Amino acid sequence: MDMHPQHIVRSSLHDMLVSHLRELILKGELRPGDKLPEQMLCERFGVSRTPMREAVKVLAAEGVLRLQLNRGAIVAETTPQDIEELFPIMAALEAVAGEQACRKASDAQIAQLRALHNAMVGHYEAGEEAAYLRHNRLIHEAIVEMTGNATLAGMYQQMLTRIHCVRFTIGKTVDQWKKAIAEHEQIVTALEQRDGARLAELLKAHVLETTVRITQDYINRLPAAGRDAA
Repeated sequence: MDMHPQHIVRSSLHDMLVSHLRELILKGELRPGDKLPEQMLCERFGVSRTPMREAVKVLAAEGVLRLQLNRGAIVAETTPQDIEELFPIMAALEAVAGEQACRKASDAQIAQLRALHNAMVGHYEAGEEAAYLRHNRLIHEAIVEMTGNATLAGMYQQMLTRIHCVRFTIGKTVDQWKKAIAEHEQIVTALEQRDGARLAELLKAHVLETTVRITQDYINRLPAAGRDAA
């Protein structure tokens, strides 16, 4: 029986490249507005242009990249419309993840999340913003991973790649930093208590609060005339 092994290998390569490109965006190595350095990435990952372009098409279809006629692809910038459309979806996904994680997570996974949270607080107290933001992202991703739900994880990663640069890098006031830390403490505690309904509520509110801050930050950066119109 011909199982088309070459097709399997190609599909695996395609998925791997999509994953690698996502990670470059999530880590901030590729930022919104950056042109995708296709040739350099092909050399970096040891692949030809064909699978790389297939991976680019996938991320373009998801809105992560934007294709420009005869100019290749750029990392998509998040617009106010994107914020309005995507953050409620992210909030809903995290709420579902919270409910499922409370049922499915092992005690060891929950303990690891508590350790991540404690490390994040340590970075906050030391004023290490980059490390704080990295741990913040890891905590939210870990809750999704605890569900063991591959479909949910795939949808979450798609959303996360599109909004990461505004969600986890937006500036905060001193009071907002303290509030975020307090909310994370409540989130971890609800997970430890395996209170699915409470954790879902906390995660949804936590994400939507970010939406408000990002929208206000966008308005504040507008010229005075545009700010009045907004």
